[in-house]
Amino acid sequence: MQETVVWKRFHVGVDLGQRRDYTAIAVVEQAEVLGAEMDRVTWEYPREMRNSVRFLERLKLGTTYPEVVRRVRDIVLSWELYGRVTVMMDATGVGAPVVDLFRGMELGCGLVPVIITGGEKATQEGGVWRVPKRELISGLEVMFQEERLRIAKKMELAGTLVKELLALEARLSRTGHESFGVWREGEHDDLVLAVALACWRVQGRMHIGMGTRRLVW
Repeated sequence: MQETVVWKRFHVGVDLGQRRDYTAIAVVEQAEVLGAEMDRVTWEYPREMRNSVRFLERLKLGTTYPEVVRRVRDIVLSWELYGRVTVMMDATGVGAPVVDLFRGMELGCGLVPVIITGGEKATQEGGVWRVPKRELISGLEVMFQEERLRIAKKMELAGTLVKELLALEARLSRTGHESFGVWREGEHDDLVLAVALACWRVQGRMHIGMGTRRLVW
């Protein structure tokens, strides 16, 4: 018997850029897989949850928000994703009109606006989540650490994502507040944030170091 996919869902993370930053889009596939060999003790086929970064895209600098929404709509309405996808949208600093633009574009799926903060815990108000950046990043780290998230190497931007992951650093302020980011001039963390937003829907909050696990397969 071959492995069988029981069900799939997709989570799309959108990190909205400004004039100097790219807008990044990531698609994370979440699948439950039925194993090929039966367990001789339980006489059941083992089930495994697999999470994979299947799609990465950076839109060119200067892309307008209406153009971004149309691109996201094209992705979520594609035959593979349609009807089983949720969009996690970075709403930090863009204001209510941009959120309303996404909501009014008829994406045909759930939309979760997320404001990335420097706070200590995630909160929700008026359909908008406020999530600490450290929670997004640490949740992503633990998935790699435990080998519960893989990056499909056939993607053009797979190598760029890995470089962003390895460039992430944590800084501790004088008040003891920890913040995450890419601090080297000319480098970005947009792909990391797009993936982290998508995975936040799957993962929940944890914290652990990145480690040296293999990221790409």
